[in-house]
This record gives sequence, structure tokens and C-alpha cells, in this order.
Amino acid sequence: MLLPALRTSPVRQKAAQAPPRRLIEAKRYKVMEKMMITKGIKALCAEAEKEVETWSLDQVHSHLEDDDVVLVDIRDIRELWRDGAIPGAVHAPRGMLEFWVDPDSPYARDVFQSGKRFVFFCAGAMRSALAAQSVQAMGLSPVCHMAGGYTQWKEQGFPTEIKEKK
Repeated sequence: MLLPALRTSPVRQKAAQAPPRRLIEAKRYKVMEKMMITKGIKALCAEAEKEVETWSLDQVHSHLEDDDVVLVDIRDIRELWRDGAIPGAVHAPRGMLEFWVDPDSPYARDVFQSGKRFVFFCAGAMRSALAAQSVQAMGLSPVCHMAGGYTQWKEQGFPTEIKEKK
């Protein structure tokens, strides 16, 4: 009979049955290897920039009062509350954009069926390049996005407004 102190605890028994640590690490590495992306966000944005028109901050500012141009802010609502917004811009969150653009979607918004020019922008011009590329591929036209994004818009001293929480 074994003394109680010499008996193997259930935890030690389970550990003894487990595969060696190096085998676990090797399996984890293989899983991570399978999850590796093949094209990063920089490459995606560079492709989008080649496909869609980009307007400078000055171009966008010169069309601020143009009734045939719709500025579309695709930032998250919390970004608008925190940082403000461009006066008159339509807010269309990036996660709903394609649903709001598609006239056959139950979420379709009339503003995107207007036939006007759409200028998309986000905080730094990356999400907006991808968004403009996506809606352009859907057939929305004419579209472009704003270079520099809202961050540079604000730094240049162009008009902004506070966006209150509802």
C-alpha cells in the first residue's frame, strides 16, 4: 500500500497523460500558420486607391455647399461623438454601408438612390478607400473618397460640428 503522500494526485495523473509541451507548441504553430493572411490592409488599401477617385481636402471643402455632392461619414458613431463631424455629412456606418446602398436591401436608404456624387470619408482615409471601392463595385456612381480623412480635415481648420449623443 502507498502512503497518502506518495499517491499521484488526479492533476498529476492528467498531466502525465497529456502530450509533451513541445508537441502542443508545434500544433499551435501549425494552427497559427494556417491563419496567416496573404494580403494585408496596406495592400488592400493600395488596390482600392488605384480603383477609386480620391479628392483632396480642398476639393471636398469647395463642394461643401454643392447640392449634387453628398459627403458620407463612415466612422463609428462613437468616433463622431468623440471627435465631431463635418456639417451636412450623412452618417453611414461602415458595417451597414453596402446594405444601405443596395436598393433591394431591407435596409436601403433613399440618399444612396439620389444619383448624386458620393464622397466617402473616415478618420484616416483607409476605411473610406475600401468603402468607396466596395460601393463602386456594387454599381454606385460617381463615388470618391477624401484624402487624409476627418483627422486631417480637422487639422486644416475646415468646419466641424459637435455630434451629440441621442
